[in-house]
Amino acid sequence: MASISDSWVTWPERESTSVQAIWPFWTRKDEQAWSIPKGELEAEDPLEAAKRELTEETGAVVKGPVLPLAPVKQPSGKTVHAFAVEQDFDLSAFRSNTFSIEWPPRSGRQQEYPEVDRVAWFPIDEARLKIQRGQAALLDQLLQILGIGRNP
Repeated sequence: MASISDSWVTWPERESTSVQAIWPFWTRKDEQAWSIPKGELEAEDPLEAAKRELTEETGAVVKGPVLPLAPVKQPSGKTVHAFAVEQDFDLSAFRSNTFSIEWPPRSGRQQEYPEVDRVAWFPIDEARLKIQRGQAALLDQLLQILGIGRNP
């Protein structure tokens, strides 16, 4: 059975041509490395799971009306259920949850690291270059919902 994830596409109020993305701690590249906030769907409603993941990964809390987006299948086979919200998030208040991993490997020593290293707003064209390939369709859906033509 394919795994299922929930996620968010967010855009700032009064500016429908930018979206928020997060940069995972583990990556060393920039293009196609950024992601929308997302996580594994547990035994819960996808919207509630998405709200939980956004707060865990960024510290942000959804307050506005939510737009459901059509699920997209990632190259890994994972299906992502996404939602969009028009809301300003104060990036200076960003905080991420942490995960524990044995580091260095086979050392027996556990280290704590943030799950997300950075969060940023990107114009749609730049977001399309930075976001993971399998998530670009979510940007297209948002533009369609907002009545904004896709930029070449």
